[in-house]
Amino acid sequence: MMQEIVNRVDWDKQELLPVIVQESGSNEVLMMAYMDKEALELSLTTKIAHYFSRSKQRIWKKGESSGHTQEIKSFFIDCDNDTLLIKVKQNGVACHTGRKSCFFTELESGDITTEVEVDTQEAYGVIDTLYHTIQERKNADPKTSWTAKLLSKGENTILKKVVEEAGEYCFAHKDNDENEMVYEAADLTYHMLVALASKNISPDRIKQELTRRFDMSGIAEKNSRKD
Repeated sequence: MMQEIVNRVDWDKQELLPVIVQESGSNEVLMMAYMDKEALELSLTTKIAHYFSRSKQRIWKKGESSGHTQEIKSFFIDCDNDTLLIKVKQNGVACHTGRKSCFFTELESGDITTEVEVDTQEAYGVIDTLYHTIQERKNADPKTSWTAKLLSKGENTILKKVVEEAGEYCFAHKDNDENEMVYEAADLTYHMLVALASKNISPDRIKQELTRRFDMSGIAEKNSRKD
């Protein structure tokens, strides 16, 4: 029965199914995400929204970090069998910025139309929060945002800053200056996140790679790269 339901999707068109998410009571559009077959099966089985993150390159349960889960009340598929609409009970907020909906910026004016309801930094942690902020700065004015200015200058400038900050950390380390090491490590981390954001690579993937290596010796890990 489950396979029959999943196969109603036209997977030949794409491996990732676009999913529009609405609040079941108000019909407010909260967000748009993607599901692969496994995420859809999990969502159908648990009635809790699971998606496939293109930046994290893995399945994630909505609210796994923040606790702001989505209880699915109904599933609808469109006439072309290639887009899903789900209606949910949103626990907390849908957007990582702490707003109820991800759709809060007016395209033509750039105006922010809704206020932050929840401080999400504690839930997501400073690294993920900084990464998402950098992503948001892609559309900011380079005259008022250093991040936007850096991104607008392109790959060579971004990578030059990574190398520069790595060098400054090394000098601080050689000088045995603890405060300077912390300061330069923070600069290096920020510029590494800018570089990752320019390629839409979530820091979650770095965590996944470190987790993969955790039970593997350094020698075994290096040998595995030769294949």
